[in-house]
Amino acid sequence: MSVLVIAEHDNSSIKPSTLPTITAARALDSDVHVLVAGAGSDEAASAAGKIHGISKVLHCDDAAYEHGLAENMGQLIAKIAPDYSHILAPASFFGKNILPRAAALVDVQQISDVSAIEGADTFVRPIYAGNGFETVQISDTPKMLTIRTTGFDPVKSEGGSAPVENIDSADDTGLTEFVSRELTKSERPELTAADIIISGGRGLASGENFEKLIEPIADKLSAAIGASRAAVDAGYVPNDYQVGQTGKIVAPNLYIAVGISGAIQHLAGMKDSKVIVAINKDEEAPIFQISDYGLVGDLFEILPELDKALSA
Repeated sequence: MSVLVIAEHDNSSIKPSTLPTITAARALDSDVHVLVAGAGSDEAASAAGKIHGISKVLHCDDAAYEHGLAENMGQLIAKIAPDYSHILAPASFFGKNILPRAAALVDVQQISDVSAIEGADTFVRPIYAGNGFETVQISDTPKMLTIRTTGFDPVKSEGGSAPVENIDSADDTGLTEFVSRELTKSERPELTAADIIISGGRGLASGENFEKLIEPIADKLSAAIGASRAAVDAGYVPNDYQVGQTGKIVAPNLYIAVGISGAIQHLAGMKDSKVIVAINKDEEAPIFQISDYGLVGDLFEILPELDKALSA
């Protein structure tokens, strides 16, 4: 049987989180299908067909799927589930929202945050905020998995020529209604896809200091801006900046942690970064235990100096 990947998209393009999820799918079977469900989503379906390594795109264009509501998406996934041995989605807010409902409708368990695949029925996932790993073996069919995208290299978004097949809608369940969405607009890279991230914590003391100290450096490095949960809870920055166990999982080439102590919750979301730089006045801060480079000092003195050096 084939493997199905649920594509995360914005109705016009495929989100980067889909690409490593396809890599995970290909570790299970070479026959990988991608589901693009949306409204006015022809461009997204066409983009999916160009992804390297997939054999078919299932396209369902219906107003019920415009906003990716879990109740409607779950119904559609459950409808086509019998045709697949495995169904995968990114372990992003999108995947975490829709796949549990689909699994419940099909009456199978869902395995969350899979970071390695050891066999068709055996998977590895982090536990205890990433301080341990468990190997899980399941017998359900289909096997439903959300994939930790930092655990797999992305496939190429170009080079494929998979056919696009239109499928029937499962219709609107009427259980929920989309009201509105508030998004933070930025010219900077998306947090989960950025090569460089600079994140601030409680040590910055205010949202104004994020703007004054973090943003100029982010602009010079073409970096995304992240934050610890403490900074988000304090209202310094919006929720979608949060990196951590209850935020976004990232693994950039360079992660700069400023004024972040290194609580387990935050480390779970960024410790797979290739190079970690920590700036903190407390030399005993846990963040230094995982950092490749550590600078002990006052961030209010260090960041202006760094900004000046980058401007030189």
